[in-house]
Amino acid sequence: MPLSDAQFLALIPFIEPHSPRGRQIGDLRLRLDAIFHIAATPDPWSALPERFGNPDTVARYFRRLAHRGAWEHMLITLAGDGASPHLRAIAPLIFRACRRAYRLLGLPFITLIRRLNLLQALPGPPRMVPNPILSETIASRPFHLPSLASRLGRALLQAEIALRKRLHREAGGHARIPRSLRLAWS
Repeated sequence: MPLSDAQFLALIPFIEPHSPRGRQIGDLRLRLDAIFHIAATPDPWSALPERFGNPDTVARYFRRLAHRGAWEHMLITLAGDGASPHLRAIAPLIFRACRRAYRLLGLPFITLIRRLNLLQALPGPPRMVPNPILSETIASRPFHLPSLASRLGRALLQAEIALRKRLHREAGGHARIPRSLRLAWS
């Protein structure tokens, strides 16, 4: 589905309309349509239909947007009150593109998504994706075994240790999210 005029204009403040050498990009709207088209599929960039142009050029532009912070700025705007209705209308497309951008931007990007509470932009079900915020919470809680043992007793202490182990595993997420879950999530 191609972007409408209003949706395209809502994206303009977040994107770079020039190539690195300062040349104007031929059809910027078509390039954005290509990014959102491929983001909605599990296919590699090379599977991009010919009507969108060279897949390498589109992938390079997507990477450049990611490294310049365009996806982060879009998410921050969507999480706040300043997003236009046209930008909100294409939020699902932006979330899908963010699922691809996390491969380039890594754990800090996942942390931002979780802090903004835009879990739809995560690359899989939240329970399977690392949760750095949960890791910070666990690390900030004091854990002094002797003092806990005297306060809780043996059975409660074992339950506390088991809970902390489970939370620690959840904070790390899964090393690999099965393709079926990734596809079901998008």
